[in-house]
Amino acid sequence: MSKKEKKREIVDFQHDVNLEIPEDEIWTYQVEGLAAPHIGKPYKAFTLKKIVFTLTIVTAVLISIYFSVRTIEKDIFEYKKTEIGYELSKFSNIGFITELDIDFVSTVEYEDGNPDPKTNYRIIKEKEKAVTSVFKFALNCDEKIQVVNIAETVEFIDPKAFYSCWALREIRVSENNPNYCSVDGVLYNKDKTRIICWPCDHDTYLAEKYGWAEFDDNGFRIEMEADNENYEQYKKDVLTYVIPSSVTVVGELCFNYSNMTTVYIPEGVKKIETLGFYKIPCLAEIYSYKCENEVTDPRFTGEEALGEVYKSLPEGLVEIGSDAFTQCQNLTYVYIPESVTSIGHHAFWDTVYKQDGELRGVTKINVAKTKEDFKDTVKEGDQWLPKYDYKLFKKKITVEYSSERMT
Repeated sequence: MSKKEKKREIVDFQHDVNLEIPEDEIWTYQVEGLAAPHIGKPYKAFTLKKIVFTLTIVTAVLISIYFSVRTIEKDIFEYKKTEIGYELSKFSNIGFITELDIDFVSTVEYEDGNPDPKTNYRIIKEKEKAVTSVFKFALNCDEKIQVVNIAETVEFIDPKAFYSCWALREIRVSENNPNYCSVDGVLYNKDKTRIICWPCDHDTYLAEKYGWAEFDDNGFRIEMEADNENYEQYKKDVLTYVIPSSVTVVGELCFNYSNMTTVYIPEGVKKIETLGFYKIPCLAEIYSYKCENEVTDPRFTGEEALGEVYKSLPEGLVEIGSDAFTQCQNLTYVYIPESVTSIGHHAFWDTVYKQDGELRGVTKINVAKTKEDFKDTVKEGDQWLPKYDYKLFKKKITVEYSSERMT
């Protein structure tokens, strides 16, 4: 018999099968060799299996919660032993710490019987274990810390240590620290030649100091509107910053995410490092100044106190770091002096944009050097010039070579 005939025979046989099942047994009829139907009947040990499964899930959840809580308690402070002391490598806020001392290895101890998470803990310090360094991203994206106190033992702070600490208003440094100092809440190296960190919420500190701070019912500060009759003075006190004349380097990430409209940079600044003025949407004016007398007060009281003032990056500037002014979209004028020899990648990225069909922001960059001299003497990073949407393409903004500085 062929395969085709065998297949036909099987099919014919299947069609001849006729199970005569009484109508009243249609849902309970058992075919010989198969398990009986369970219609309307519980499976054996179903209740027991359900209980075991439920207990397993509940136990797993409780264990997970237990170890999560233990991990939170254990990892609030993390340290690494170094050759000269201890490094603060990570701080995970329990949600209620607003002032942090960086001095000794610390742990958190909880009070039994106190259910209030705002008061049921205390910080225990091991004073024989001094903290000597702070690792990068140690306080990454903390939203509660407002004040950081740096002890005299700290020898090194990574420039990324306080990255995106949104509530940070003030950094204080022990007067006995030989490596760092604080100028009205802003972190500098000891000789004030490098400005290191202008805290993200430093404008709130300034607003409180000079009597401009108002808060809503949720505790958020109310920003003064530009049409307020007191806005110009508010702008001088809170939104304008004068970098002291001793500074030669604006450090990496120094002003990132800050709230300021105007900055005055001394002619002595040679380098603006990577992300120095990153993402400051309100920054509209960059001035430089040349003074005969030392300028130490970062509060802006008037241009006459600064000597010669001009709208430009400072003469003598050599290096503009990568992403130095990225996303500063309120800027409209940039002048690059002849002294610049290096511009990092994306240095002015996203400072131009289109609104209502018109280009806004930095629509062109003015350069002191000739085109030939600029190409020969300046090291250009990839895409340092911003681009904008042009039909189906991205187009670079114009560079005006051999430009005269705006007076």
